Amino acid sequence: MSTLALQTNKNYTKLILYSAYAILLSFLIAPPRNVAFQNNLLAMANTNIQYGHISTDVFTGEELYQKDSIEIEKERWDKSVKSRYRNGTILTIQPGIKHIRLSKRTNAGNVKINVVEMNKKINPKLELVPVLASDTLSNKATIKTLANKGKAIAAINATYFKPQNGIPLGTLMIDKKIYTGPIYNRVAFGIKSDGYIMDKYKLDATLTYKKMSIPIDNINQPRMLSTYLLVYTKDWGQGSPQAPKHGINIAVEDGRIIKVSNGSLTIPNNGFVVSGPKSKLEPFFIAQMKDEKQIFLANLFKHRKVELKIKNSPEWENVNHIVSGGPFLVQNGKVFVDAKDQKLLSITGRNPRTAIGYTKNNEFIMMTIDGREQSSVGMTLTETAQLMQEFGCIWAMNLDGGGSSVMLVKDKIVNNPSIKGGIAVSNALVIKES
Repeated sequence: MSTLALQTNKNYTKLILYSAYAILLSFLIAPPRNVAFQNNLLAMANTNIQYGHISTDVFTGEELYQKDSIEIEKERWDKSVKSRYRNGTILTIQPGIKHIRLSKRTNAGNVKINVVEMNKKINPKLELVPVLASDTLSNKATIKTLANKGKAIAAINATYFKPQNGIPLGTLMIDKKIYTGPIYNRVAFGIKSDGYIMDKYKLDATLTYKKMSIPIDNINQPRMLSTYLLVYTKDWGQGSPQAPKHGINIAVEDGRIIKVSNGSLTIPNNGFVVSGPKSKLEPFFIAQMKDEKQIFLANLFKHRKVELKIKNSPEWENVNHIVSGGPFLVQNGKVFVDAKDQKLLSITGRNPRTAIGYTKNNEFIMMTIDGREQSSVGMTLTETAQLMQEFGCIWAMNLDGGGSSVMLVKDKIVNNPSIKGGIAVSNALVIKES
C-alpha cells in the first residue's frame, strides 16, 4: 500500500472517531428536545466502529437519559438531606436509602432521633410494605423477626394493636386485601405504586341478599358497640366472638348461609361470619312468613345466598397497602395534631415515638424517638409534628409508640427501646428491594 493510501486510511479512522465523539459530546451538553431526533443521534453514536481493529461501546439513548436523571436526582437529594438534617450523621445504606442519626434539645432535655429516608426515584426497585406477624391476626413478633420475614433493609413498628392478642386496631390492607377496618375514624397511610396518600379511610362494605342490602360497620375488629355489624374472616382465627346481647352470628361459606347461632361459630375457610343485632340480620335468615310467632328452622335459612361486597372509595382505589395510626401530625404542610378527634388524648405527653410521612418530592420518611430515659426524654405529639415538618414532610402521622417504638436498619436495632430488641408487635412497615 502506498504511503498516501495509508495516510488516507488513518485520517478516515480519525474522522469517524472524532465524529462519534462530537455527536455524544453535543448530545450530553445540549440534549435535543425531540425524542425521535435524540434517539437517532444516539443510534448513530452507538454504532460500533470497527476499522483497523478499533471498537468502542457506548450507552443507548434510554440508558444515557436514565443514568443522567438518576445522577441529577441523587445530587439534589444529597443536598436536600444535608440541609434538612443539620448536625445529623447521614449514612447511605444503599442507593435510595439513607439512615440519619441526630439529637435535639427540648425544654425537658435531650432527645435521640433515628430517621430512615427512602427515594424511589434513585432506586425504583425499592418497596414499602406492611408485614404481619403470622397468617392470622392474633399473633405478635419482634421487629427483627418481622424484618427477616419481609426481607427488610429497614423496618419500623406500625399499627396500634391489642396487647393481649396482637389484633391490629385500625385499618390494615396488604396487597389490596383488607385484613382489618378503621376505628374512631383515625388517619391511615396508603401506599401506591407511584406515591402515597394520607387521610381518614372509610370502609365501604355491604351484605346483600336479593334486593336487600345493609352496611357492614367493620371487619376483624373487637366490638365497640352492640349495634355494629361486624364481619370476621379466617384471618381473625378459627372461631368468631360470641354474638352481642340480643344478637346473632351467621356463618357463610361459598356465598351461602350454613349456620346461625348466638354463640361463637367456626369461621369457614372459604367464607366469613357476620355478627350483629338479630333485628338487623333477621331478613337474611328468616323466611318471609305471615305468622310472625313462628321461629326460624334450619331448612328455612340454610343455603340462602348472600354476598359480602368490599370496595375502596375512589381516592383509595389505586392503593396497594394501608396502615393506620393516629393522630395526624402534619397536614398539607402545616402542623395538625387532632388527638381529641381520634380519641388519642392519652398519648399526647412526652413518650417514645414512631412516625411516618412524605415530602413534596415523594421521599418517604420514617422516624423513631427514644424516650423514658435520662439520655433521651421523648417528645410530645406537638413536638413530634414540628420535627416531621422540619424534616420536610407535607403529610405525616403518628404510629404506635411507647414500648413498641423500634427501628431496624440492616438487621440491627438502631434506636434504644425500653426493652432490648423491642417488644413483640402485631405488624411492621418494611423497606425491601424487589
